[in-house]
Amino acid sequence: MPEYLAPGVFVEEVSFRSKSIEGVSTSTTGFVGPTRRGPVPNADSKPLPELLTSFLDFQRVYGGMADLNYAGATADSPDKRLNYLAHAVRAYFENGGARLYVARVQSGGAKAAADVVSGANGAVFRARFEGEAGNGTIEMVLKKQRVSVAALNKSPTGTVAQAGTKVYTRNDAGKFATVAAGGGGGGAAEVIADDAANVDIVTVNAVTTDGDGQTKQYEDMGLDPAHPRFIGNVMAMKPTRRSDELEQMYALDIDPKVTARDLLDKFKEVDSKPKVFTLEGGKDGTAPSVEAYKQGLKALAAIEDISIVAAPAAAYTRASNANDVTAYRGVTDALIGHCEARRAYRIAVLDTRQISTPDSAKEDRAPLDSKYAALYTPWIITPNPLFRPGDASQPAEIAVPPSGSICGIYARNDINRGVFKAPANEVVRGALRHDLEINFAQQEVLNPIGINCLRFFPNRGNRVWGARTISSDPEWKYVNIRRYFNYLERSIDVSTQWAVFEPNGERLWSNIRDTVSDFLVNEWRSGALLGTSTKEAFFVRCDRSTMDQNDLDNGRLVCLIGVAVVKPAEFVIFRVGQKTADART
Repeated sequence: MPEYLAPGVFVEEVSFRSKSIEGVSTSTTGFVGPTRRGPVPNADSKPLPELLTSFLDFQRVYGGMADLNYAGATADSPDKRLNYLAHAVRAYFENGGARLYVARVQSGGAKAAADVVSGANGAVFRARFEGEAGNGTIEMVLKKQRVSVAALNKSPTGTVAQAGTKVYTRNDAGKFATVAAGGGGGGAAEVIADDAANVDIVTVNAVTTDGDGQTKQYEDMGLDPAHPRFIGNVMAMKPTRRSDELEQMYALDIDPKVTARDLLDKFKEVDSKPKVFTLEGGKDGTAPSVEAYKQGLKALAAIEDISIVAAPAAAYTRASNANDVTAYRGVTDALIGHCEARRAYRIAVLDTRQISTPDSAKEDRAPLDSKYAALYTPWIITPNPLFRPGDASQPAEIAVPPSGSICGIYARNDINRGVFKAPANEVVRGALRHDLEINFAQQEVLNPIGINCLRFFPNRGNRVWGARTISSDPEWKYVNIRRYFNYLERSIDVSTQWAVFEPNGERLWSNIRDTVSDFLVNEWRSGALLGTSTKEAFFVRCDRSTMDQNDLDNGRLVCLIGVAVVKPAEFVIFRVGQKTADART
């Protein structure tokens, strides 16, 4: 209550309406798995996964689609695994996904590529990220610009000049001092000869090419630490801009003892050709462990906008390897636990392993029971973007887990229709066919136990033909019901934080009722709730009937909300019979 202490006119702002609830996003997705490059969240979830809005964003931060080469692999070994997460990201955006976070995971043995440039680790080119993608090249080109002494004297501090065999740097006092090699530091100040024809300003250009063929150019970099574009700052190990840290594969780690003369000598041409440094030793290590996936999921948990999660690469297993099967089930359990966490408001999209019969899909389904997850089969056969005619090292077609496409379809369905509509009977874009063509009789076995099938229909294409969770509770049988309640709960959670610590009385209760009711009226009008009237569609109670004195004494406000949600028409039945011409209907 404002104070009125002196006579006067007081104008105050008041609200005569209930506060509104804004529906939250339901299509933001999180993927966890191995990639070619990119930051790996540590135990403290730092750095957080990056938001991607296109496959090009993924390529810039996490690399291309080339295979991951795990320890002990050969060219024909099954351990040389497809980059399943990269293919899933591509399928996600192809099928309508718009916002994606990726948490990169890796296990022991991964190493970053490097190449010694000068001295005993005095200057070393290093890949910022572990993995084979760091095995690349850096081409250095010294650029010499002939200038007059007058122009040279106007150059910035740190400018490197060469006159004959001598190398100079401009200091803070505007004087040029000779620079010795081998950590000799600056020499005595000298006057550069007046013959302008013999004076060159020296800078360096660089072109980096990583193991995925991605290139980046750096121009007009200085060789002295005082230069405004010193190469040690432009290609710093810890750049000041986050975008540089993510997108620049290589950095130059320079010891303070290394001089401009050292760098100039190391970067000079060889046989009239630019100096090229080859970085080697980058390794992908071993296949990520379950603990590595859990660390990635922990990083995704810190991003509240995510409502769908998947681990597309975890479904790869070899039937002959019990460790692979154990890891697959461990990651699947971790995904479910991640979504079942309190106030997570998420659903896990799970893949079966690459099946040969429906029985193998049943085997993957058997140990699972959760209302926060959905399981999809079979895998999708898609064109291989890496295939080139005449190159037998890459197949023309590959099989990939369906979760990438399914997550994109979830997002597309939410945008086009709404989260209350089941994400089924939707076309799978980019699919040539399925790894196993499931027929009607086989789906009659799989659908009742909560395995959602992808099927081909002549003249209708490849479609998602199932919308069930893996829950044994019939109340949470359908994916859209689970996701719609996630949407309702989080929308109400986020938009009613203003009520915390307000006086817990009739005025607050009325405001809460009006706020929630107004939100649910809009949901009913959009077709998300059943009923010919709002009374049939929902109820909101927040009064003495929902709270007793003990609740009030302990600071609890209890609001009961009931909604009549729309369930999908999973079985459309037409009953057809004969009638006589004169029979009345």
